[in-house]
Amino acid sequence: MSETASTAPVMFEELPCESGQRIGVARLNAPRSLNALSLDMITALFDQLLRWADDEQIACVWLEGEGERAFCAGGDIVQMYNSMTPVGERNPYIEDYFSAEYRLDYLIHVYQKPLICWGHGVVMGGGMGLMQGASQRVVTEKSKLAMPEITIGLYPDVGGSFFLNRAPGKTGLFAGLTGIHLNAGDALFMGLADVFIHAERKSEVLSGLQDMALSGQPATDHVLVHRLLREMSPNETPASPVREHLDSINQACDAATLPEVAEALLRLKDQDDWLHRAASTFERGCAQTAWLVWEQLRRARHLSLADVFRLEWCMSVQCAMHADFREGVRALLIEKDGAPQFRYHTTLDVPSTYIEGFFVQPAPTHPLADL
Repeated sequence: MSETASTAPVMFEELPCESGQRIGVARLNAPRSLNALSLDMITALFDQLLRWADDEQIACVWLEGEGERAFCAGGDIVQMYNSMTPVGERNPYIEDYFSAEYRLDYLIHVYQKPLICWGHGVVMGGGMGLMQGASQRVVTEKSKLAMPEITIGLYPDVGGSFFLNRAPGKTGLFAGLTGIHLNAGDALFMGLADVFIHAERKSEVLSGLQDMALSGQPATDHVLVHRLLREMSPNETPASPVREHLDSINQACDAATLPEVAEALLRLKDQDDWLHRAASTFERGCAQTAWLVWEQLRRARHLSLADVFRLEWCMSVQCAMHADFREGVRALLIEKDGAPQFRYHTTLDVPSTYIEGFFVQPAPTHPLADL
């Protein structure tokens, strides 16, 4: 591999198939930052996916992360922090970043050819945005999924308003409010993954794809890919703590108002260690984020996928224009003191008019109007 290729933000290759078709392989290439999603990575991946979509010789796409630690740990929020403008002012970099990221996420959701995401290792935030739209979402014994934005003053974006609303019971709301880490069993139970395969079988899966009679006809190729991945999956998958705690989650998160849910979540701290961790993260988290999670799921419940991304672009750009997001990033990733000074301490302290401002379109023209 050339030096240029090895340092590219995303590495691309095409694997030949027995049928004469090819498999497009895209590998996020920033392992030192756990493949945090930069704007360069987003642009490169988007452009290549469009080229492969139009290439009749590409039968399916395989998306993975470089290294064994992570598929993608999220967006490049350090760069976002470095670009921050004064509170209340628009930020061109932030606006461009989120519009490009959500356009990529949307493309993956509507991609016609089979698109397999190898969700090995850490899959959080922006990584979830890439994974959730894939037609086949693979998890391994090392997968660790989360939407942990409660800790930094953002909210579960990248389509979270869409896929968290489709999780069973109140588990989507719970995951958004607590940022709980989900294993492969949880991902399967919550509909955030499709199939479990042991990590050591990755090369075997790729070889199997190359040996299949892929035709370039999406309808038949989807069936072949689906069957192969299930053949590679063991009979037993990891146990799901979310499933084990489903009754407690549903009971706590089924209150009529967010402050009532907050009280119920804090009472879960006394039940067991897993629920204690979830409730403690919520307790330490950003009250602004808790309200954004509550409102995004309520408002997006019946929205189309395109409208979800348009809604989230407004919310995300607004977050960058408010203080809590930059303060959360500062405390977690910049100065790393772990002591963010968020504007409000509890959900009861947050005025409804303050939250309403996050749903106001911050630009005269919406960049995702054409989705």
